[in-house]
Amino acid sequence: MALELNAQQQAAANCLEGPVLVLAGAGSGKTRVLTERIANLVDSGVNPYSVLAITFTNKAANEMRERLYARTPQAGRMTISTIHSMCALILRMDGEQLGYRRNFSIYSDNDSERVLKRLFKELGFDDEKLLKRAPYHISACKNSGISAEEYEKDYLGASDDGEKLYKIMTEYNKRLFESNAMDFDDLLFNVYRLFREFPETLEKYQRRYSYVSIDEFQDTNRVQYEIFKMLAASHRNIFVVGDDDQSIYGWRGADANNLLKFRTDFPDAEVFKLEQNYRSTKKILDAANKIISLNENRFQKTLWTQNEDGVRVETYTAYSENEEAAYVVQQISNLVSFGKYTYSDFAVLMRINALSRVFEQEFLKYGIPFKVFGGFKFFERKEIKDTAAYLRILDNESDDEALFRIINTPRRGIGDTTVERLKRFASVNNISMLEALRRADSAAEISSAAKIKLREFAGLLDELKRMSMEMPLDRFVRSMVEFTHLRACEEKTEAEINRVLNIDEFVSAVEEFCKDNPQAGISEFLQSVSLQSDLDKLNASDNCVSLATVHAAKGLEFKVVFVIGLEDGIFPISRAVFEADEMAEERRLMYVAVTRACNRLYLTRARSRFLNGSRKETYPSRFLREVEEFVRPEKAEERKSDENGGYITNRHGAAPLRTPLSGEQIGKFKVGMKVNHKIYGRGIILDVKDGNADVAFDAVGKKTLSLKIAPLEIL
Repeated sequence: MALELNAQQQAAANCLEGPVLVLAGAGSGKTRVLTERIANLVDSGVNPYSVLAITFTNKAANEMRERLYARTPQAGRMTISTIHSMCALILRMDGEQLGYRRNFSIYSDNDSERVLKRLFKELGFDDEKLLKRAPYHISACKNSGISAEEYEKDYLGASDDGEKLYKIMTEYNKRLFESNAMDFDDLLFNVYRLFREFPETLEKYQRRYSYVSIDEFQDTNRVQYEIFKMLAASHRNIFVVGDDDQSIYGWRGADANNLLKFRTDFPDAEVFKLEQNYRSTKKILDAANKIISLNENRFQKTLWTQNEDGVRVETYTAYSENEEAAYVVQQISNLVSFGKYTYSDFAVLMRINALSRVFEQEFLKYGIPFKVFGGFKFFERKEIKDTAAYLRILDNESDDEALFRIINTPRRGIGDTTVERLKRFASVNNISMLEALRRADSAAEISSAAKIKLREFAGLLDELKRMSMEMPLDRFVRSMVEFTHLRACEEKTEAEINRVLNIDEFVSAVEEFCKDNPQAGISEFLQSVSLQSDLDKLNASDNCVSLATVHAAKGLEFKVVFVIGLEDGIFPISRAVFEADEMAEERRLMYVAVTRACNRLYLTRARSRFLNGSRKETYPSRFLREVEEFVRPEKAEERKSDENGGYITNRHGAAPLRTPLSGEQIGKFKVGMKVNHKIYGRGIILDVKDGNADVAFDAVGKKTLSLKIAPLEIL
């Protein structure tokens, strides 16, 4: 069934041939337009196989796919994916032309960091600042389409460390190539190279994808832009949707000017503006329009809506970050208690992750469920990366980084000295670490005792390889974690129990993947894991408050939004004060934050904040001053001191904060007690039941502990 579209949306969706630019404001229904336009292509007789749709996240790709399935049964034949997934697919098929084998590994940021640290040590570089700069430098070059050779020729003298950076970049790229591995930026850069160096391959994909659609075009970098331009060069059927006002990824190479470049490169492009907002109230849009209107060099557009006026934007000035968090908790508790909202309707958005700690503590203290985005991702946890590394080395025997992770995990008596000697043996003989492991008996400098352990480990990997070829993926992974003793729990500590539970969750993730992809193998699973993001795992059915950076919340919407930490130096961030381009991006970031809200918007700040080791007075964000005319004036508050000497505000007849969760008393432990754990540090007991206690720790958040074995001390 066709979607109901407004006049501008319908006009854009009906434009099927040639280049098209859609300038789509926040909440203007761009996904509906993209979906309807693709469905219209199929209805007009276009082969679905030739349709390519690029989205910003896997979650967005899945949502578009579901919408298209409802619109046409041909959706399964289309390619709907992120740019990284599309490039990975192309390189699996044709990366051999660049010297890569099809089973290449995709290195995470953590993997790349480990490679760089080892490289710095070998090169004799002892410069922490350079080590921090190196990954950003390498990434910037790749995202700009600059090879190491081009850097040496044109950019070597651009910085004092140019020579060192060139050597680091060259060696880093060499290490990855020898390991048959790519980082995330390589996925893009190598497709860019492939299309430039092998015209016949480009022609193949031009024929394959004769209708190209790209969402969030303002977030593309130079290499992405060039890939899309090359794909569309022959047929020119390219449909891009973007909003320069929502370009917030300049720090990682995104260039909002790509929208202007598109107008230059495709001067005959049809241009449509989507300005009707379906998400927010008029009061919220008034504030958003005012904020973004102060940016120069933008496509002129003004969001409007037929939605209700809504309530005025609310601001709140707290004495401290603790009171700011207490106020947010109070408002959420109040609105939920009235029955109008559930916890999943709320988001607390911040400019920097560091502001989340006090909010997490406050949510835990009052039993409010929450989820943090941008925190420590599940697949980045040590035990999960260790487990995945076994799969990586089985899939790609050249993946030295994977072997380094598991050669003594679990501990099997292979020390650092043996590993270093094995590494030298591999280097001298120009072979992979795995091949060196198999030939270790020939390595003169490795001791006889160490050779026995290496031989046993090589045998273990060979046996796992045999098992992987004889079993379905899900059954094999379950067998592998037992066979390798990864699940062994030597000590019944909370940390060990959590480690084992995380490995079990990894096994469940594999089983879930196999249900949706019954024919898939190790390569396909590893790729799906590598290209996941926090947003892909956001589940609307999870009844919890979302706590996120504004960057992480891009593309989402919530009924009620709190934008916190609105102080100059935090939002906007301090480095933007003297840089016009940076300030413009901060303003776009604020615009994105405001336009996440549907019904209610709260803007909060603290008069003083503990920063960089001391408490400092703060100054209101300029964004607060800019929206004063759209804000409900703050009223005098009735304040009462809490037990910690902070303040809890009771305003506008709000319900008092509810007390922590109650539970039965067991022995000497009871709800509300402050305790200390030998590993987790200080915390407060939230609940006691059936011999277990829920404890909110300052450092690590909520943990459920067995009172029989937990090393808890009452404070």
